[in-house]
Amino acid sequence: MEHFNSIFDTSINTPTAITIGKFDGIHKGHHELISEIISKKALGLYSCVITFKKSPRLILSKDITPNLFTNEERDYILEQRGINYLIVSEFNKKFMELDALTFIEILCKKLNMKFLAVGDDFTFGYKSSGNVELLKKISRKYGFELKVFNKIKKNRKCISSTLIREELIKGNIKLVNEMLGYEYFIFGQAIFEKNSKNKISLIYVIPSKEKLIPKFGIYFTKIIFEGNIYNSISRIEHKSSENEVIIETFINEYIVDLNGKKISIIFLKILPEM
Repeated sequence: MEHFNSIFDTSINTPTAITIGKFDGIHKGHHELISEIISKKALGLYSCVITFKKSPRLILSKDITPNLFTNEERDYILEQRGINYLIVSEFNKKFMELDALTFIEILCKKLNMKFLAVGDDFTFGYKSSGNVELLKKISRKYGFELKVFNKIKKNRKCISSTLIREELIKGNIKLVNEMLGYEYFIFGQAIFEKNSKNKISLIYVIPSKEKLIPKFGIYFTKIIFEGNIYNSISRIEHKSSENEVIIETFINEYIVDLNGKKISIIFLKILPEM
């Protein structure tokens, strides 16, 4: 996957199929958009995702709730899906003040857009002046095909990153995983490891402060380390000496040289409170 830092400074010669979004939590609705642009490879189009270094939610609404995924985790998901180009733009004054038509012209002329997939509530341009109806009117003039997706519902509610954040904070990990379409995970570095006589590995991870952490409690989890998967139990709590969140994970297996290494913690189920 090829990375770019701005729509203004990027030029792509190959014809592209594009989708655009905050993608602070890649859920089932996003999967439809991503699958659609990837499918256009059969027509000679290269998939391109446009997103942001910081979610517009954090800037426009001053909502300081952390994202479901860090940028590293988001990029990992997109690369695993097979995206060709990823443009991660600053959501700054220059971007926010782009009028709607200029924005589309940049996508067509600089990014060679031939196909665009968006959700039915998609807005763009200065003060959200552009919307799906405008895209329908101008798509032929600008020479791109448009496909609009309706929101997917779960339990009569539209799946959204906001809803998933709410359920994650409540500890409803099963519902979160159903809405994501995969199991919620955290990238982290094993900062301490202890191997006892009974061969139980004990790992501590301090997550990124930009990462939304599930409700404090004990979870059935899995650890992925260098391609190997280990069943585990993880406890999320505050570190006693500082007011930091820490994840304490127990693996009933001896693991060599784990200390300081990068791991993934996969959340499967929360255990009932005692």
